[in-house]
Amino acid sequence: MTPGLQQPSAPVPLQGVSHYENFPVASLLCPPRLRPPIAAIYWFARTADDIADEGQATPQARLDELAAYRADLMATAAGLPPSPRWAPVFERLRPQMARFELPVKLLADLLSAFEQDAVKQRYADETELLDYCNRSANPVGRLLLHLYGIQDAASLQMSDDICSALQLINFWQDLGVDIPRGRIYLPADAWVRHGVDEAQLLALQANPATLALIAAHVHAARAMMLRGAPLCKKIPGRGGWELRLVVQGGLRILDKIEAQGFNTLQRRPKLKPWDLLLMGWRALLMR
Repeated sequence: MTPGLQQPSAPVPLQGVSHYENFPVASLLCPPRLRPPIAAIYWFARTADDIADEGQATPQARLDELAAYRADLMATAAGLPPSPRWAPVFERLRPQMARFELPVKLLADLLSAFEQDAVKQRYADETELLDYCNRSANPVGRLLLHLYGIQDAASLQMSDDICSALQLINFWQDLGVDIPRGRIYLPADAWVRHGVDEAQLLALQANPATLALIAAHVHAARAMMLRGAPLCKKIPGRGGWELRLVVQGGLRILDKIEAQGFNTLQRRPKLKPWDLLLMGWRALLMR
């Protein structure tokens, strides 16, 4: 699984850590009282990500491990002790679940996405892909809004737009990394529309058809991000500035993908130090 400022992240960015880019760690701009729950959720998600992605385990072994991890989550939510294996993760998470009444469903949704990662490597259409984003990325934003006490429907939708966009941006910037590992997140029905077949993608062929396919998905991710961007004005204090930087980080990655002709099959865009300055300036200009 892929979304730091080095890579796009969710509403509070992870600075200096890229292991699990879709999930934030409390950074300097995060309100101090929210750092413990954010850090606890991060370690919960990072550990699950390792189970799903790291090492040479078989898909079934990963699913078995994730099932045991899910059982520990449910035990923790019920006030029961977890298994010794992941006790440090859940002992850190337990008091935050109690203090902030973290929705267990959102944590469990993240696990369902990790479980899917262990066995699913192709997506038939956008509906399938966005369903994955709804479980792999959107719970992050909703957990953070929960911590901020923001629960109105409009804010939740904007958060979903930002988080799904960030997940998609990570996919489109990492095509040259994911495809050799067997994972093609570009939806199969879009291949057909653009005259692209699986063999071209597996060979990482940067031709007019594959580049047009990537460009279409980059433009869609930008539109999705811009739909969610007004949420920045609803997050109070330093958290709102965090979110502005996250949005600008995602948009800047899209700029870089476009600047290299949408060819992320052969080159992964990276943010440089001067990009961070530009993102900060653009964050200041957001209205």
